[in-house]
Amino acid sequence: MAFRFSILLSLLCNAFCFGQLQDSTAVKVEVAKDTLIDAQQTVVKPIAPIVEDDSLSIKTLQDNSDLAELDKKWREELYNNTLFDTIYKSVTEMTFEEVDYPELPTDTLKKRLKELDARTPFNVSYNPSLESVIKSYLKHRRKHLQKLMTLSAYYFPLFEQELDNQNIPLEIKYLAIVESALKPNAKSRVGATGLWQFMFSTGKMYGLDVSSYVDERSDPIKSTTAASKYLAKLYQIFGDWDLALAAYNSGPGNVTKAIRRSGGYKNYWNIRHNLPRETAGYLPAFLANMYIFEYAEAHGFKRYKPEMVYFETDTVRVKQMITLDQVSEITGTPIEQLQFLNPSYKLDIIPVVKGENYTLRLPTDVIGAFVNNEEKIYAFAKEELEKREKPLPQFFNANDRIRYRVKSGDYLGKIARIYGVRVSDIKRWNGLRNNNLKIGQRLSIYPRKPVVSAPKITTKKAKPKPISGDIIIYTVQSGDSLWSISQKFSGVSIQNIKDWNGISGSKLKPGMKLKISKG
Repeated sequence: MAFRFSILLSLLCNAFCFGQLQDSTAVKVEVAKDTLIDAQQTVVKPIAPIVEDDSLSIKTLQDNSDLAELDKKWREELYNNTLFDTIYKSVTEMTFEEVDYPELPTDTLKKRLKELDARTPFNVSYNPSLESVIKSYLKHRRKHLQKLMTLSAYYFPLFEQELDNQNIPLEIKYLAIVESALKPNAKSRVGATGLWQFMFSTGKMYGLDVSSYVDERSDPIKSTTAASKYLAKLYQIFGDWDLALAAYNSGPGNVTKAIRRSGGYKNYWNIRHNLPRETAGYLPAFLANMYIFEYAEAHGFKRYKPEMVYFETDTVRVKQMITLDQVSEITGTPIEQLQFLNPSYKLDIIPVVKGENYTLRLPTDVIGAFVNNEEKIYAFAKEELEKREKPLPQFFNANDRIRYRVKSGDYLGKIARIYGVRVSDIKRWNGLRNNNLKIGQRLSIYPRKPVVSAPKITTKKAKPKPISGDIIIYTVQSGDSLWSISQKFSGVSIQNIKDWNGISGSKLKPGMKLKISKG
């Protein structure tokens, strides 16, 4: 391998969820050697969209509590499973031993492979090794394959669009399954990152920016474009898609060496025994996945229709630094969904850099309200960011564990930013099933390198400031946030509400009484 949404699936596919993936599926070789990177403010419950103006009003809808609980369990599965590890193991430990799977007779497989060969540019001819891999997957990996098929409903239309733009065979979309198990933040042991597993230098060569804040190797569209260009170049060199895929996996140099060692053969199956172990199982894994996806219904797999697809999202160019947890608070979009839609922002912070056009991807039913209220949203983001203490850069050993004590006003997104990690990481390290924290709670954190030091947090309880003039008593409703309440009263800011009521954090509870000045 050379390189590299949350989809809201219907409740019918709660049993088929996806998640965190840890390792790579093959050896990484730099091109130059062998050739010619949940922040949810949820000390309170997630809120519904609350931005309002004269032309737009988004109202909070009450959800069914039982179904909401099912959704929560589904999301936990979605972001915490080991599909990537499973893919990696299946490729590196491929044995090609005969598999007893009478549900797929050899004659039937031969007929289908011949049909597949006729409609693709790949050499999909029958051989016992490929039959072994296909039957092994069908017999032992059905659950994982079903998860991948459901997740592919979001990614494949995106891939096909970009592959077609670069005049690359659309079947290449199945390569992302072998590369990353469709995990945009997948990272291998040697640092290859993203859906298409780009190494740092190779990604740079193909226009993928990597900085402290952004890793475009994890951007689904940009990385797919880069992968298409790289594969096109490899095909131009080798004139054969099988060999191009092998070169994509282990580097062109390893392929040319395998050709020499085999006596000049240029057929993948004739040089396979001279390729690195991972590459020897790479093309069979690709072809096996292609066959199973193309004949999914014949093997009893279900095509679940996702509740939201890629084409039901859109982007807006960010004009001022903003964090995903701020976007989540303002729009009511779950932080996990924002992270999945925007996987290239390593610290869940979207920066504004001269010469760069960074975008925020949102569901289409949210983006209109965001654009219509940009001025207010950026003012809120700026005010909130300026209130945060500016941490000093500090380096930690990546293996060092930090024991963090939760303070008043803390929430997972804030702590995640302090140590340069994701909310999902903190939850996984500490066995947290939701985003709620308690003051005094101890958290185990393994900081990234570099990360930032924890800011000094005062333990002095905020005292209400005197209010001049008439006072309104506002009762907090379910779904309210400091932002939504401030928008109900002209000239009132979030900080005003905090000062008048002695609030140090952002935690609100339904029924809470707040003092508001009439002005």
